[in-house]
Amino acid sequence: MDLSFSMKDDLARLRTLGNELAVTMGQTTSNLRMGFGAFVDKTTSPYMYTFPPEAVDNPCFGINEKCQAQFGFKHVLSLTEKVARFTEEVEKQSVSRNRDAPEGGFDAVIQAVVCKDKIGWRPDASHLLVFTTDAKTHIALDGRIAGIVQPNDGRCHLDNNNIYNKSTVLDYPSLALMTEKMSENNINLIFAVTSYVVPLYKEYSMLIPGTTVGTLSDDSGNIIQLIEEAYAKIRSKVVLEQLGVPEELNLSFNATCLNGEVIRGVSSCSGLKIGDVVSFSVEAQLRSCPKEKSRTFTIKPLGFKDSLEVTVDFACGCNCEAMAEANSDLCSNGNGTYECGVCQCHKGRLGPHCECSVEDYSPSDDVNCISKPGSPLCSGKGDCLCGQCSCHANEFGQVWGKYCECDNFNCLRFKGALCSDHGKCSCGLCQCDSGWKGENCNCSTRTDTCMSSIGLQCSSRGYCECGVCHCTQPGAYGATCEKCPTCPDSCTIKTACVECQHFKRGQYSNDNSCSRICKDEIRVVDELAFHDVNAVNCSYKDENDCVEYFQYYEDESGKSILFVVKEPECPKGPDILVVLLAVAGAILLLGLVGLLIWKLLVTIHDRREFAKFEEERAKAKWDTANNPLYKGATSTFTNVAYRGT
Repeated sequence: MDLSFSMKDDLARLRTLGNELAVTMGQTTSNLRMGFGAFVDKTTSPYMYTFPPEAVDNPCFGINEKCQAQFGFKHVLSLTEKVARFTEEVEKQSVSRNRDAPEGGFDAVIQAVVCKDKIGWRPDASHLLVFTTDAKTHIALDGRIAGIVQPNDGRCHLDNNNIYNKSTVLDYPSLALMTEKMSENNINLIFAVTSYVVPLYKEYSMLIPGTTVGTLSDDSGNIIQLIEEAYAKIRSKVVLEQLGVPEELNLSFNATCLNGEVIRGVSSCSGLKIGDVVSFSVEAQLRSCPKEKSRTFTIKPLGFKDSLEVTVDFACGCNCEAMAEANSDLCSNGNGTYECGVCQCHKGRLGPHCECSVEDYSPSDDVNCISKPGSPLCSGKGDCLCGQCSCHANEFGQVWGKYCECDNFNCLRFKGALCSDHGKCSCGLCQCDSGWKGENCNCSTRTDTCMSSIGLQCSSRGYCECGVCHCTQPGAYGATCEKCPTCPDSCTIKTACVECQHFKRGQYSNDNSCSRICKDEIRVVDELAFHDVNAVNCSYKDENDCVEYFQYYEDESGKSILFVVKEPECPKGPDILVVLLAVAGAILLLGLVGLLIWKLLVTIHDRREFAKFEEERAKAKWDTANNPLYKGATSTFTNVAYRGT
């Protein structure tokens, strides 16, 4: 762990995580051992504070704080099963402070790898080395700033106090040295670093096989989850590495992974679980004949102790050489040795059957040594003897041909290598080995390296050229163009993974290809969160006509995460009471509407009839003052005898 001053809060957090780390890793292995080591940087200027003198013992003197003196690497606790001891030793630690920004972490890595006895690495166990920091790190040749020019020797240099005592003598280690020592000791390295330096350590990881990178939170609170995920990633993949293979030997691998399909040219399998069985076959091709007729090399899975030693015996000669006939009659009456069907002529004799003598030279024979008029004799690379070209020896290789026009060293090169070391030069042209093409044999014909986990070449988002994917779909990236959160088809591809990984159904689940194709992490949530970049929200209708919602997201480390909403939206069944009420209401409504329509029609009809009556009455021509037929209801009589007073 980096104990420079910027890691102060991380150390405080780690003090509380010992027991939790043991419980979490205990779910993966039943025999867990943990240890602890710390580093800062080389204890010399300009890496450390040397002025004022008080800053040597207390590098925090200039900021009015107290911290321990700077050190290169300190082995604190050997691997132990006692979690309490781990917690106890971590609680004793305090931060230090160095002068420059990069740290000396790679010095610590080398010592932790090669000091097997002091660290306590067990030969039959899986070895995991976690490297935590929030800063860049010094690499080989950086020591020249302090006048340190002696290369790191890759040996253990811990003194009796478990302090690295060659910090000011040996330079920082190179990436190649770290790779070599980690391979020798079967150690997997996890870079647990903050987001600021993740891109840098990803580049380191690409150059150091068997390493993974995880993004550390600001206070290292997610260190347990990070270690768990990194360990699972390491154990889910098997990669074969080759050690000590002769340059004259070309090895090609064929892998048989989970689905039983033989993948040619591949030396790794991924997506594995405990109990899965994979197999590899190896084909060897001899490029040229080495001086040593027997060589041994090693093939081993990266990060494992098991290995296979292969001894190869090179049979470069032919058995017919032992049956050579000296002074054979087949070679112009004894002017040569008949060996393997060819005459090896004595000195001064030439020709397929040694029939020509150098003493019989005639200038007229020179015309047979010129390829075309105006050309030099034997292309300027030989002498014309008896009308035949005798090619000169050349320190760069062989010269041959009727006119000495061919050689095996004048061909195109790539990065200084003749025919890219993937073919043979013959008469000015590269004859490429199997699996290579191009004028200089630098283009691989393999296409399996372009196959994505879902079985599509370059994920159908680009084209494969020379074994490398060139992504053409905007937004696509990755070794096989497999990463593209903003591509239109992202939801379609990930839908099948949600079905098989979360719901255990669908095509991938039926044909047992889920673990091989889908490498996503499933996280069940109540609702989808918002992410600014590298995320796309998706939905689909499942076999039950329910709408499932999920989000395809890729974090800063490139890890694919599928956030699946816990409860889908499913159509509800019909409510009988509601249906009955609805039908009754509909009938009643129709009845009321019918009555209203009838009433409306009757009203309209009555109004029309009344209007018609009024119209006809207005048109009547008789006098309405007296009705000749009318007689009143009363009669009036006059009393003639009455005399009024």
